[in-house]
Amino acid sequence: MTDGKSKPRKKKPLRDEITDLPNLITLARVALVPAVLILASRDTQASAWAACIVFVVAAATDFVDGYLARRLGLVTVLGKFLDPLADKLIVLSTLVILVGTGRAPAWLTVLLMARELAITGLRAVASAEGLVIAAGAGGKFKTVLQLIGISFLLVHYPIDVAGVHIDCHQVGLWITYASLVMSVLSAVEYFRFFANAAARQAAELEAQGITRDALRERAKQKRAKRRDTRRSVKIEKKAEREQRRRNKRGRPGRSGTQS
Repeated sequence: MTDGKSKPRKKKPLRDEITDLPNLITLARVALVPAVLILASRDTQASAWAACIVFVVAAATDFVDGYLARRLGLVTVLGKFLDPLADKLIVLSTLVILVGTGRAPAWLTVLLMARELAITGLRAVASAEGLVIAAGAGGKFKTVLQLIGISFLLVHYPIDVAGVHIDCHQVGLWITYASLVMSVLSAVEYFRFFANAAARQAAELEAQGITRDALRERAKQKRAKRRDTRRSVKIEKKAEREQRRRNKRGRPGRSGTQS
């Protein structure tokens, strides 16, 4: 349901968004993650095929919930959070299990994780600044390659299709390597989009007279004003203490005897 150019068409309480059909499908994808992990951790051909089937079903829901969200006008804030979260959970957690079973190299998983964390942080910064970074074609192609590569790695065992022998493990590795290349290229694309968006924002602010020098001067004036205020408060308090001491010294003493 993530679409950098889409905006929610209607507003409603956040707690009610959870019952939207696209969000329910996204939650179902998250619920399938433990099943994939349990099946993938078992070293049998039957469980390998089962893990692959569940993984493919979960991956397919990624396209279904996005289509329904746009079709039904249900692009929501919750959906924009849940959809990429579900994608990262099923891809990265499955890769971790595959590392544990010796079907995927650890360095590959670490690099893919690092890329996802970097882009997630970048998009969070962009969102906080009001910048929109749409998902590029490279990022979408990367996701497709990852899903296909992981599917082959889950099958793992060689198969024969129409008399052709296919080493699923080797095919999965090469496709996942290709997804790593696309991950790096798409990350560069994201950073380029971010730099361009930041440059446009800076130009718009500069046109409004909001520049770095102006902000520094404003901050300098605020600091000077705070210093003057603190100095004035100190002077007033000192004057009050002096006045109390003078009043105390000038107060007549009480008589110790009564006439």
